[in-house]
Amino acid sequence: MNDAVRTGRLSWRDARVLVTGGAGFIGSHLVDALVAADASVTVIDDLSTGRAENLATVRDQVRLLESDLAATIPSLSQEPPFDAVFHLAAAVGVELVLNDPVRAIEINVETTSALLRHLAAHGSPPTLVASSSEVYGKPGTSVFSEEDDSLYGSTTVTRWSYAHAKALDEHLALGYHSTRGLPTVVARFFNTVGPRQRGSYGMVLPRFVAAAMENHPIRVYGDGRQTRCFCDVRDVVPALLGLLASPACYGRVFNIGSDRPISIRELAEAVIGVTGSRSRIELVPYEDAYPSGFEDLRHRRPDLRRIRDAVGFEPHIPLEQTIRDIASELARERAGGAA
Repeated sequence: MNDAVRTGRLSWRDARVLVTGGAGFIGSHLVDALVAADASVTVIDDLSTGRAENLATVRDQVRLLESDLAATIPSLSQEPPFDAVFHLAAAVGVELVLNDPVRAIEINVETTSALLRHLAAHGSPPTLVASSSEVYGKPGTSVFSEEDDSLYGSTTVTRWSYAHAKALDEHLALGYHSTRGLPTVVARFFNTVGPRQRGSYGMVLPRFVAAAMENHPIRVYGDGRQTRCFCDVRDVVPALLGLLASPACYGRVFNIGSDRPISIRELAEAVIGVTGSRSRIELVPYEDAYPSGFEDLRHRRPDLRRIRDAVGFEPHIPLEQTIRDIASELARERAGGAA
C-alpha cells in the first residue's frame, strides 16, 4: 500500500486508484485528474452509459476493465488492495430510472453493497461513494443541508425509487465506516454539467445545447420557472480529490455543486444567447415529456458551508463558459462524423 495512504496523508502520486464508472461523464474527468497527478488508475465500466472515447487522451495510461462491476468484483481479490476508490458507477438519468426502475435499484444498491463488502475485506482503502441531491426528496425547503430530514413521495411514484436507492447507498457507506472500519466519504452531486455529458438520459443542459445548435425548438418541461444550480465538472473533480485525501472527511456527507440558482427557462435563454441560435423555447407539460411516475421539485439549491469549510470548495467556471465548451465539443464531434 502507498506509504502516504497508510500514514493518513493521502497522496495521489503512485497510488493505486480504482474508479468505477470511470468512462462516464464525471468519472472520465476524474480519471484525467488522477493521471495528471501520477496515480496508477484502474477503471471499471461496462460502457452502458459511459464511453471509451471519454478516456481517449489517457487510454494508454490507465487500465480499463470493460465489464459489469458486480461481475468484476470477485476477481479483484486476486490483486493487491487499492489505495483509494471512487465509486461512481450507477444507473443515472431521470429517463433511465423511470423506464427501468428495477435495473436502476439493483445497480445502485446491490452493486454498491458488494463493492463495499469487498473493500472492507481487502485493505479498507479510503472510498468515496457518489450520491445525489435526489436523496433529499421534497423536504419543503429550497436550500438543502446535509443534516436535513428527507421526505419522499409515495412508493407508487416511480421517480422516488432513485432517491430511496441512493439513500440506501449512503446508509451502506456510512455503516461500513462506523462498524467495519472502512473510511468512506459521501458526495451528493447537484446538477454537475460540462463537456462529455450527453442528453440521452434526460440531462437538461446538453439536451438544450444540442437543440440550439440545430436551431430546433428547446423543449422546457413544465412552466420553466423551476430553479436548479449547475456546476461545471472541472470545478467538481478537484473537490472530490480533496475530500478523499482528507481523513477529517471520512464518515461524513458533503453537498457538492453550485449554489447559484437559475430557472430552467433562463437556462434555455442563456443557451440560445451563447450559441447564437435561432431556436425558440417550447413549453412542454410534464405528462407529455415523461412516462407516468414523474414528480418534479420547484427549487433545489445546496448549502455548501460544509464542503467549503472542509476543502475550501468554490466553483469558478461561469455557466456561459460551460455552455460554450459543450457546444464546441458537439461541433467537433459532428464535424468528425461528417468527415
